[in-house]
Amino acid sequence: PEDAGLMQRLAAGLGFRLPVEPNTVGSHGERRALWLPPDEWLIVGPDDWRDVLDRALRGGLTDAFGSIVDVSANRTVLEVAGPKARWLLAHGLSIDLDPRSFGSERCAQTLLAKAQIIIEHREDSAFHVYVRTSFASYVADWLLDAARGLEPAFTSGQ
Repeated sequence: PEDAGLMQRLAAGLGFRLPVEPNTVGSHGERRALWLPPDEWLIVGPDDWRDVLDRALRGGLTDAFGSIVDVSANRTVLEVAGPKARWLLAHGLSIDLDPRSFGSERCAQTLLAKAQIIIEHREDSAFHVYVRTSFASYVADWLLDAARGLEPAFTSGQ
């Protein structure tokens, strides 16, 4: 992040600036970059953007030290959305999801029900949970089970 020239080249190719503050997200539409400190970004977007992304990153890294690793098959994305999404996720996370500390355009690496995840706060009541593909069923089942267990609290307004 300290190399201004590199960051400008990457921004020009990607169409948006990479975030330089830890645990934040840079974006343009569905194209997103999550900063995973100290010096990594997870860049996500539509499937048809893959070739553009590859060219942008390779062009931006010209004469710079860095590497590009395609991790497309590494993670599954689960969306948890709705007015009680934050409350549901809070039952399995050790991080504070309060909007004052984890508002929109924030991300973090943490554990959800003992599975390593990256969580991204997309908008007021939507979160993307990036989980290793081998743990995706476990995390999805945990979320469904937790939602069923919390259902009485959801319906009673607690």
